Amino acid sequence: MEWIKIFPSLEEAHRRIQTGKPQLLIVNGKRICLALLDNGFFAVQDACSHNGESLSKGNINYLGEIICPWHNYRFDLRSGKACDSSSADLKTYPIKVNETGFFIGI
Repeated sequence: MEWIKIFPSLEEAHRRIQTGKPQLLIVNGKRICLALLDNGFFAVQDACSHNGESLSKGNINYLGEIICPWHNYRFDLRSGKACDSSSADLKTYPIKVNETGFFIGI
């Protein structure tokens, strides 16, 4: 796994990413949806596993689920698990924060 620096600090990540508003990142050619919930940052693949729509265009509900804007498929941001059995789970990406920055593992 390669750790890619996204922000110079956790504080900068909090300035740039709004709670409950998914954000598209393109990291090493991969489209990643980054989200901030009350309990931390989470990163999943940006493409909905049902039909490929960008999840960063979707919404996050009070349960911490990302909702696809096309067909309302829901996925748990913490685990990437589909909230029903009709769609595949999402790939998740680990996040690491230390004194040198905010990183996503690819």
